[in-house]
Amino acid sequence: MGINGDEFLEESVRELRQYFRSGSTRSVSWRKNQLTALLDLVQQNEDAISHSLYQDLGKHPVEAYRDESNIPLLFFPAKGEVVSEPLGVVLIFSSWNFPIMLALDPLIGAIAAGNVVVIKPADLAPACSSFLANTIPRYLDSNAIRVIEGGAAVSEQLLLQKWNKIFFTGLI
Repeated sequence: MGINGDEFLEESVRELRQYFRSGSTRSVSWRKNQLTALLDLVQQNEDAISHSLYQDLGKHPVEAYRDESNIPLLFFPAKGEVVSEPLGVVLIFSSWNFPIMLALDPLIGAIAAGNVVVIKPADLAPACSSFLANTIPRYLDSNAIRVIEGGAAVSEQLLLQKWNKIFFTGLI
């Protein structure tokens, strides 16, 4: 992360919190646009996702599609009756064994609820982490969704920040 790593993390979370307070993520159109962009990200990058999963985990392309690319985005767009209020700033830790799905699946819920998000990909899956860090900003609103890469030290620094919700499954 470099010398100013701690300040970078704090500033990123501060900017996300400020963007959340602006109310921009509350609109239905923002949420739909972000979810549609996320669907585009998965559909347009199936080969890159498969390649990253093969590099990190040796996953066969069929397994990669079944477990990581063919996520519940198939159910989008869905309609619901309950309107939830967003919580605020959400941290998502993805695990090394399902690095794409356990980053994007909770991201869907966070976006749908109108939250802002930091995704911390697993450093034990570096190709998948790099894919997420390089691809998500091309598709999603970087004022509201950020990917921060790094190892245990970055995870520790992230956990020192104030979060409204943390999603985590597996081992960091």
